[in-house]
Amino acid sequence: MKRALCAMLTLALLISCLGSASAAVLEVGSKGSDVVKVQQRLIKYGYLSGTADGRYGEKTRKAVLWFQRKNGLTQDGKVGPATAAALGVTLSGSKSSAPASASSGYVSSDHRLLAKLVYAEARGEPYKGQVAVAAVVLNRVASASFPNTVSGVIYQSGAFSCVENGSINNTPDSNCIRAALDALNGWDPTGGCLYYYNANTAKDRWIFSRTVQTVIGNHSFAV
Repeated sequence: MKRALCAMLTLALLISCLGSASAAVLEVGSKGSDVVKVQQRLIKYGYLSGTADGRYGEKTRKAVLWFQRKNGLTQDGKVGPATAAALGVTLSGSKSSAPASASSGYVSSDHRLLAKLVYAEARGEPYKGQVAVAAVVLNRVASASFPNTVSGVIYQSGAFSCVENGSINNTPDSNCIRAALDALNGWDPTGGCLYYYNANTAKDRWIFSRTVQTVIGNHSFAV
């Protein structure tokens, strides 16, 4: 079931907050609930084994370094704003780019990451197609066949080429920021699709077996 953000923000505020930095940093020696959240994401994405014990030791540092290297981030073994956003967690004391309603289930880091995905995957597409790409991610979140978080869907192994090639880390433009918010607010131009592809460049033959519901720009959207 599509969940929507209840608060609409001005575009200027979104752009400003998207680039804002926080002093919150986790490193070796850190302890507590923030460390647990980071460890849980690292475990979920396959970068860390064991349990989330809330202690930022050498094992966690190495897992963070691996995640940073894999995703084109600064490799310092610390979890600052950029790494936290890529992991899909909000550290205590961090500034959020968009308040989420109690019923939305989405937080500021989801909007940031979704905007980056839209920019990496669809920045040359019509605006409606950009919203559609974001909607596909949210449809996957709502589906029992995929991870149940925005970051989990985007960072699922093999799901998006932009994660593998590092373009997920580029700064999104204002259109992509707005497109991500429109999708979070409930606009789904695909009508519930879980997949999209460019028929001219797709190399995975399996994707052509999916039933296409609509075509927007260069992307076919399918179930």
